[in-house]
Amino acid sequence: MAEPRVKDNRKFSYADYLTWPEGERWEIFEGEAVAMTPSPNPVHQEIVTNLVVQIGAFLQGKPCKVYPAPLDVLLPDGEERDEAVTTVVQPDLLVVCDPAKVTRRGCRGAPDLVVEVLSPGSASRDHITKRRLYERHGVREFWLIDPEERLVIAYRLTAKGRFGPPLILDGADLDLAPKPLPGLTVDFRKVFPPRPQVVRESPAPYRPG
Repeated sequence: MAEPRVKDNRKFSYADYLTWPEGERWEIFEGEAVAMTPSPNPVHQEIVTNLVVQIGAFLQGKPCKVYPAPLDVLLPDGEERDEAVTTVVQPDLLVVCDPAKVTRRGCRGAPDLVVEVLSPGSASRDHITKRRLYERHGVREFWLIDPEERLVIAYRLTAKGRFGPPLILDGADLDLAPKPLPGLTVDFRKVFPPRPQVVRESPAPYRPG
């Protein structure tokens, strides 16, 4: 698996990010700029779309809003202005319950729920780098979805400001209720696309020689 492209060895900010070509997609992790993987495949997009449908229907008329990628999420370390922020990410899906965090530039501050759908080029970054960032910046709940294994790994922020042990769903156990959205249960049977049918050829009938 190819390593992700990283910009020159210097610290970047959102001010730099705003000058980069629109055709390129980058994220910045504490000043390090990393190219995002190529465009998602259809299965990835179908999972995100199905999540938006379920979560969006539940949130109708409620203050929380669901947003699919691409939407910039700025994670400041303090009160610095947007241009000085050195962490900018584009989760596959996010839910924001504080309208003050939604700006014309995207979302400033930690979303309440973040979902990342794994792909071969992003798996290690999502599992390690993004999980640590989301924890440090106070994301209340973080889901990692593995389309190949049909797994859901959920991290929830504890009162100590750290993610607790992951909750792992697989097989028939595919209902998950996000704590930031009381009353909602996501049915992952309606999120994962059906597995492709394997067509097996019937053996040729036996004909005695």
